[in-house]
Order: sequence, then structure tokens, then C-alpha cells
Amino acid sequence: METANTEITLTILGSGTCVPSLARSSCSVLAETGRDKILIDCGPGTMRRLLENGTEIFDISHILLSHFHPDHTGELVPFLFANKYPDGNRRKIPLSIIAGKGIPDFYAGLKTVFGRWIDLEPNRINIIELEGNNSVIKTDDIILESVHVEHNEESLAFRITGNAGGSFVYSGDTDFCDSLIDIARHADLFVCESAFPDEFKIKGHLTPSAAGEIAARAKVKKLLLTHFYPECDNFDVEKQCRRTYQGPLILGRDLMKVCIGAKSTKPL
Repeated sequence: METANTEITLTILGSGTCVPSLARSSCSVLAETGRDKILIDCGPGTMRRLLENGTEIFDISHILLSHFHPDHTGELVPFLFANKYPDGNRRKIPLSIIAGKGIPDFYAGLKTVFGRWIDLEPNRINIIELEGNNSVIKTDDIILESVHVEHNEESLAFRITGNAGGSFVYSGDTDFCDSLIDIARHADLFVCESAFPDEFKIKGHLTPSAAGEIAARAKVKKLLLTHFYPECDNFDVEKQCRRTYQGPLILGRDLMKVCIGAKSTKPL
């Protein structure tokens, strides 16, 4: 069967952090293209945002985890538990959980705690461990690439390219690193963490100007900043980013949508 060329619709489900916020859920992004509905990170609040977006958890085909910190994985257990309700038969497609080094042990540890309540039938779940250095997975609708970035041992950045040619990159949590520049090169959209203002730079995270410098070096077509700690509310994040990046810029917010195609990338 011939695969139709489709654009990618990206929804920011969570633009926040571990700090509770009514405006910003923890980290999560939904990418929809063709038959694939791909959840990238699954922080607290993700399932509620999916419902607000009109998306059922049973339709999610892949969950990509950038790393294992709770603000990126904290709703994975409730997500798996909910997939078993009422009798486990509402999921018609297998769920692939894809992450970096250690994901089999991470999942096994969760099952040690929660047992059968999160243990989907073998034909309904796949656990896939990526090496991180230019790993590639292909489906009918996308090409998924990943590289290791500077945060945790298992931390990955992801690049998804649709069969229509549009591409986006998701940085995950990271410090400044060449691998992120390389995977983001010429992407139509670069979804990049900007956790703290320039004045509060901490190891393992980016600031607006650092994110902007990566975007500029990678020559991305559009930059979307996300993963904002509350300190960002007291500073002009856009102005700080403009110190290093002059291209199209979006400040992420929950339930924001961006359409990524071969010819254009635009907010919806």
C-alpha cells in the first residue's frame, strides 16, 4: 500500500518543569503524522493535556523518553495503568517505548514496584533501547534519529522527519553540545529547552541565549523555546534569545500547535 505524504502536527502538551503550575504542565510533546501519534516525554499532566487536545491514550503509537527524570517520565506509570482499563482491549495497536541506555532496566524497575498493573501483554508493548549515537528507526510515516546530549548518561535528543520532508528536533534536557547542533542542522523546527534565564545558568540546562546560539549555528528555520522554570517569568526570554538568534522564534505554551510541512512551518 502506498504511503501518503503527510505533514507533521506538533502539539506542546507541557512547556513547564517539575514545579507545579496551573499554566504549564511538565514536559511533553505530541507529534502526529500519518498513522503515527508519537508522545515525546510523559511528565505529570500529560494525559490531561492529551484529553484537552482530543487525543486518546490508546491511539499513541510511540513514547519517546529523552531521559528518566520524573518531570519527563512521571506519568508513564499512570499511562500504562490506564491502558489496562477496563479490560485491556481498547488498545488496538502496539505501544513502543523508546529511550536511551537503561530503558529495559528502568521499565523492569517500574514493574517490580507496580507489577501486573502496568504490565501490558507482550504483543501490545515494545521496549526499544537506543544507543544514542546516530541511532535511526524508520516507520511508514517517519524517520526517527537520535544522539546523546549533555545531561544524563541516557539523555537523547530526537529528530523526526516526515515522509513529506518536514522535520523537527526535540532537544530534551541538555547543556550546550556539538551533537545537538549536528542533529538540529537545517531542521524546520527546533524545540529546545530554555530552563533558566541567562543570569541563572546551571550545569545540564540551557538558557535563552545558549539555545539561540545552538539554533543559529545549526541554521534551523524556526526555534521554539520550552521547559521554562518559574524564574523565566521574571525576565524577557525573547530578548535574551535575540542576543544570539535572529530567526523566527516561538515561546512555547501548553496546547500550542505547529504544523510542519515540506514547504512551511507555521503555528495553528
